[in-house]
This record gives sequence, C-alpha cells and structure tokens, in this order.
Amino acid sequence: MPSPVSRALPPLFRLLGFRREFDSPEALLKGVQERLLRPVAYGPPRGLRSVRIERDVDNGTGWPVYRVLPRDRTPTGAAVYVHGGAWVNQIHPLHWRLVAGLVARSGVAITVPIYPLAPMGTAAVVVPAVADLIAGLVDRSGAERVSVLGDSAGGQIALSAALLLRDRGVPPLHGTVLISPAVDLTLANPEMDAVERTDPWLARAGTHAAIDLWRGDLSRTDPVVSPLFGDLTGLGPITVFSGTRDITSPDTRLLVTRARAAGVQVDHHEEEGLVHVHPLLPVPEGKRARQAIVDVLTG
Repeated sequence: MPSPVSRALPPLFRLLGFRREFDSPEALLKGVQERLLRPVAYGPPRGLRSVRIERDVDNGTGWPVYRVLPRDRTPTGAAVYVHGGAWVNQIHPLHWRLVAGLVARSGVAITVPIYPLAPMGTAAVVVPAVADLIAGLVDRSGAERVSVLGDSAGGQIALSAALLLRDRGVPPLHGTVLISPAVDLTLANPEMDAVERTDPWLARAGTHAAIDLWRGDLSRTDPVVSPLFGDLTGLGPITVFSGTRDITSPDTRLLVTRARAAGVQVDHHEEEGLVHVHPLLPVPEGKRARQAIVDVLTG
C-alpha cells in the first residue's frame, strides 16, 4: 500500500490542476506559446550547499551545461542527468535537488544539459547531442564508470541516447536509470485506458501534441523518438522506477520484458498506487528510490 502522504498526492494534484495542460492539445500548445514568450529560468536554485556547481562552457552542444560535483572530495564516477517535462517544460527545482542529493551521497559528478525544448529542440537534434555528452565522459572516464539518468521525457532521451551509443560501438554503460520513462510515443498501449482514468497528472490528449512538436520529421516508431521500438540487445544494466497511477507504467512493463528477453540486466521498481516521477517527490517511496539510485551509481 502507498504511504499516507503518497495516498494524499492524487487528490492534491487534481485540486492544483496538475493535469489541466495535458487534458487537451489546445491547453498544451497554449502553455508552450506562453513559455516561448516568457522563458522559465533554468539555473540551479540557491541552497544546494552540499555540492559545487560549475558551468561547462566547452561542451560542444552550444547549450547551457552544468556539472554538479561533490563539495569536498574527488568524484568517483560520472553521469549525465536528462530532465523531464514532456519535452516542452524547463528543468524544475525538484530535478536540481534530486541531482544534488545523488551527487552528495554517491560522490559521482553529474552533468546536467539544458537542452532546447520543443519545438525549438527536436529528437533528431537533442538525442545525438546528449549521446555526444555521454560519449565524452566515456572517453575521459571509461564506460564502466559512466551512467545516464533521466525522468519522464528525459528517460526517453536517455534510453534513446544509450541505444545510439551502442550503435556507435561504445561499450555498455555502468548504468541506465529511468524514472517513469516515456518509451513508446505512439501511446497506443490499450492498458493505458484504465491507468489514465486514475492518473492525476498525465493524459494522452495533450501529450500527443507535445510529441508531435518533439518528433519533428521522425516517425513515432523511430527509436530516437520511441526507444521501445529499438533493438535493446547489448545495453548495460537498466534500473527502472514506475508507479501504477501513471500512464507511462504499462509501457515501462513492456520495456522491462523486452529488455530482459534481449539479455539485458533490469532492476524494476514498481510502486503500487504511486504517481508519475515519484522518486523526485518528498514521500517515503521517493526516499527509497533515491537510495536505490545511489546504490546504482556506487555499485
């Protein structure tokens, strides 16, 4: 059973209108236009005292890229964190706090790219550039000391980038950590029907509009857009977190099944009754998930 505080989240999210922008394409596109006119700040918030943060100005992407490092010790490994937000929303302070906590507890330095949001940034541009960032860390540290992490839309980008690296001949990464990832952007899984009725945050109508901005000229079944359609053979270990009140969970189960069938080591953490990206939230299940991520990074 979910913890009491987690049981309180769905009615709270509905009261606060979390799902409003996802309930219709018009609402989603209106939000995109508003953020194009008034961009949201992306810099790390004040108060992340357990880490030090550097701006990586020579990263090859042309984007703002930050490195979050342990304050008082030499990093023991490297990772890239790709933030979620339906491909159209900027990084949130919750993402920054998650990254800072992981760095402080693991000793791993985490690179955070501020990738261009759709429609300015599309899958064909962003995914290869994220793969390049990861490849640069592999060149410096070795694949066995490099991980990639992502939540929601960022989980899609992370897994698609891992597939691209595999195709380039890069050795398997130390770990790929996916938090409520979007892995099939057709959104055609019939098991989503029942889950969508209980999801207090996400809905397919608005998400379809975001996907059309993100995919650009690519098909929804292109692995750069939907990694579930890619060949998963040869990937390094994958750790996946999901909750059953989240429309991404049915496809997450498919990903776990197909990856294991392809010989990939998968550790799947599914929480009954939990909402989208619960490892970012201040709930007991989120705390447990964050410790599991630290264990992946330091394992």
